[in-house]
Amino acid sequence: MAERVELWWARRQFSKGAAVPYPVGSYREAWAPFPALIRQYHPELNAGIVLSQVPPAADVLLLWQCEAGHKFAATPDEQRNRPGRERRRSAWCPECTDLARPARALPMRDVVTPPGAPVPTAIAIPIERTVLRERRPRRKVQLCPKTPDLPPGTPFRSECAPKPASAVEAQVRADVFARVSVTAGLNAVRVARPFFDHVEVWPDILMPELRIAVEYDSTGRHGLEHVGKRAEADRRKDRALRAAKWEVVRIRTGKLEPLGPHDLQLTAWNRKGLDRLVDTLRGIRGPLLVDPYLA
Repeated sequence: MAERVELWWARRQFSKGAAVPYPVGSYREAWAPFPALIRQYHPELNAGIVLSQVPPAADVLLLWQCEAGHKFAATPDEQRNRPGRERRRSAWCPECTDLARPARALPMRDVVTPPGAPVPTAIAIPIERTVLRERRPRRKVQLCPKTPDLPPGTPFRSECAPKPASAVEAQVRADVFARVSVTAGLNAVRVARPFFDHVEVWPDILMPELRIAVEYDSTGRHGLEHVGKRAEADRRKDRALRAAKWEVVRIRTGKLEPLGPHDLQLTAWNRKGLDRLVDTLRGIRGPLLVDPYLA
């Protein structure tokens, strides 16, 4: 059971026999991919203990404060794994989340009023809005076309694949294809088992002749991409590709830790990063196979 930070720190002092069981900076690399949490953590609210002294797996209740001034208690694991597909700043605070998503009004059938009594204004307005919403025509959902019946591991052009998430990702793709003369224009690989309701995956860059997929990972605008549960989804995607006889190279930026044996940690994408990627391709498939494709 999670305990207060003061009790947890005292217990660790006793078990380790040291006044400072975790020196400042011990877990800096583990917290670096979570800038939103770094902004919310304040040592003065947690007995003077800085965030880099707290192990991410510690079962301890820490006090956090969002940018709106709301204070709430949560463990490191709860904060690092908060749900949400596109987690904005408000999603890091339970109170901000409740304010952003107010409770829906009860339908008319769930409101009980005495016979002949007028409906209160506070109830009548939401009911009116509910009726208006029900009268609006439903928007048709555009479904992706069915994945072609291909053997697992076959690359193809898919209309379901998303566009580049950032200008940097598009630049990485352009630089790679300018250096490595492989077939361009393919954006999906058929896999054997479903991956998020699809039997195809969409790597950022495909090199069909080498059977290597390249992914560009960054923490994103709010520092929430490719961390926590999203990192687990990345691992699932890599396993699906490797099961289809492909290899994966992830370019990890923003102090993201490597996920696979061939991943590269870069501070920024540049010519040196491209050279390191080419050397990694040689290490995977061998110079005899890779060098003929180099421009």
